[in-house]
Amino acid sequence: MDDDRLVEVETKLAYQEDTIQQLNDVICRQQDQIDALLVKYGLLVTRVKELDNDLPEGDGVDERPPHY
Repeated sequence: MDDDRLVEVETKLAYQEDTIQQLNDVICRQQDQIDALLVKYGLLVTRVKELDNDLPEGDGVDERPPHY
C-alpha cells in the first residue's frame, strides 16, 4: 500500500511541475508583450508631443466654445 501512495504523490508532483512550467511560460510571454507595449506607448507619447509642438500658436484648440 505504501508503494501506491508513493506513486500517487510522485504523479501529483509531476503534474504540479508541469503546471508550474506552463504558468511560467505564460508569464514570460505576457512580460514580453508588456515590454513591447511599453515601447510602443513611449513612441506614441513622443509622437503626440511632436505633433503638439508642430501646432501653430493661437489656433483656437484650447479655447472654450462660446456657450461656456
